[in-house]
Amino acid sequence: MKIKLLKYLLLVFLIFVSCGDDDDNGIIQVPEADRDEQQVIDNDSLLGYFQTHYINQSQLIGNSNIGLDEIIINELPDDGQLPNPSQNILLSDLVETFTTTFSDTEYEYYIIKLNQGGSESSPNFSDKVRVSYEGSTMDNQIFDSSSTPVDFDLTSTIPGWGRVLPEFNNAINFIVNNDGTVTYNDPGIGIMFLPSGLGYFSAAAGTVPVYSNLIFKFMVFQSEFNDHDSDNVPSHLEDLDGDYDLTDDNSDEDQFANFVDSDDDGDGTLTIDEDLEPDSDLNFDRDGDGDPTNDIGDGDPTNDDTDGDGIPNYLDSDDSASRND
Repeated sequence: MKIKLLKYLLLVFLIFVSCGDDDDNGIIQVPEADRDEQQVIDNDSLLGYFQTHYINQSQLIGNSNIGLDEIIINELPDDGQLPNPSQNILLSDLVETFTTTFSDTEYEYYIIKLNQGGSESSPNFSDKVRVSYEGSTMDNQIFDSSSTPVDFDLTSTIPGWGRVLPEFNNAINFIVNNDGTVTYNDPGIGIMFLPSGLGYFSAAAGTVPVYSNLIFKFMVFQSEFNDHDSDNVPSHLEDLDGDYDLTDDNSDEDQFANFVDSDDDGDGTLTIDEDLEPDSDLNFDRDGDGDPTNDIGDGDPTNDDTDGDGIPNYLDSDDSASRND
């Protein structure tokens, strides 16, 4: 089971569970939990977990050479005392708290930054990323992992991933070893703690029970912009209201959200052709005619505003000029 379970979290309205003999069908229907109420329960569980678990800060924090198997979360011994306080630290003293709104509910989620990552670039919430990871529940049951780097489209993962990974930088570079393996230098390394509402919520995913808080250890190696509709507008810029949801941005109110719409404003001119700025790269043959010096457009439709009204042409139905005219 891979974490890219859904493009966006599957909303399940009824959960069917076994019941006693007094039910004619042998099942009962249980309504989906209220998200606001479940978030309170989930957050209390996470805060309690942070008070009773710790990591070895001297080995992990700031160490860019650790592996996922070296990131160990330990439970306090029976006496409740933190062993070797000079080396270890409670999660409650280390986690950073973040908030986000998803499905009309405000969520708190938590991150431990073991290593920020050496690159100047970071993933966007809708990017394609290369990572390794291990996912577990709060009772330490591992449900998914990949120790070798794998690629994900963040729009196809659970909501928490698109919030967390942009807080880290990519690796600064990589080296291809003689045996064909790749070593990434100074990757972003962290642990995320997600309430069920930013995970699978009421959808039982494989061995993950419904309403499970999730813990992911992860390394961020590389990322690249996604442009799902190939219109030269990166998908993260198509989130016009900044809510991390690409599906609710639809400028022309047709059946396609902007990030999968080749004509965002519905004016009959493709978004990619509303790029009228002077060509800034005289070595790249943008139109493929064999002459890189006669191209129109700089490859960025977002900076063209012919009528100067503050709305770029590709979102303004009043401006329909095409670079093909």
